[in-house]
Amino acid sequence: MMTFRSIQGRAAAALLTLGVLLAVPGAEAAQRKFEMNIEDTRITLVEKMQFHTFAFAGQVPGPLFYVDEGDEIEVLVNNVTALPHTIHWHGMLQRGTWKMDGVPGVTQPQIAPGESFTYKFTADPSGTMWYHCHVNVNEHVALRGMWGPFIVKPKKPTALEKTVTKEFIMMLSDWDSKWANKPGFGGVPGDTYDYFTINGKSYPDNQPMRVTKGDVVRLRIIGAGDKTHSIHLHGHIMTVAFKDGFPLPAPYKADTIAVAPGERYDLIFTADNPGRWMIHDHVDSHTMNGDRPMGGIMSVLEYTDIKPDDFYDWKAKKFEPNFYYEDSLKRGPGIYTNDGFKGQAVQ
Repeated sequence: MMTFRSIQGRAAAALLTLGVLLAVPGAEAAQRKFEMNIEDTRITLVEKMQFHTFAFAGQVPGPLFYVDEGDEIEVLVNNVTALPHTIHWHGMLQRGTWKMDGVPGVTQPQIAPGESFTYKFTADPSGTMWYHCHVNVNEHVALRGMWGPFIVKPKKPTALEKTVTKEFIMMLSDWDSKWANKPGFGGVPGDTYDYFTINGKSYPDNQPMRVTKGDVVRLRIIGAGDKTHSIHLHGHIMTVAFKDGFPLPAPYKADTIAVAPGERYDLIFTADNPGRWMIHDHVDSHTMNGDRPMGGIMSVLEYTDIKPDDFYDWKAKKFEPNFYYEDSLKRGPGIYTNDGFKGQAVQ
């Protein structure tokens, strides 16, 4: 551990490094070095509902890590918040690197405010993984947005995933508004979650998923919150192809899939039914914004050739093409931020 002395406040955001690839002669694995800060940040879930978060790189979800299976990963993490943290790389086996697993008091000391820690491990296995804090997970993960996607591209993709032409990442989470402005508290038995988000935003302040007829779509769904969410897509049959990053020996068809905390499912379907189709949580209380219906975990699968009708809620929606990291996933290995996820610095 080393002391992190020279960075204060929002200026720390500049220290997020977009990946340094080191070519090593004769080596098969790439060495990828990254740097990321943890910052006190206020984000907006929907309308005026704000939450104090401990945000990776000042955003919720955190930056997308996209690497190749077998890469040697090094991540320097700087804690610029007022509370201690760690990072658990959920799904990584940490063979021979168990001290990089990110559990305070078990594999490492906490990263105290103003200090830094460097994680070094091999990207193994491949699949849809994620990362999150492991200090006071009841609060830091459930209520403070300390999570982000970690995607490991396989050396040998399955025949089914080779057909994919478009990918979306959906991180599902839950929030209890009574703790919104009380960092250091919350996430306790008896909490009542009243806001629910996809990638840190509730409907209608999130985004549609835009596809073109013929696309083969992969939804990478990550249960980042404290509740189980039952995700239903209208108008299409999905193939449940991966569970927790692992290819299923017998993929199966479904239109609704339950995603528990920590679970990941990769769902693949063909965009063969042009229109506008809801995708939403079928736990009906999770489609609320506080006490208001038609919110929470809801979005729309939009086909590009369908013109918006006057009655369409999102007829004048300003489209953000990387809300589901769909553009970043086309770019290959690296670490990708998203300005649309960034909040306001809390001094």
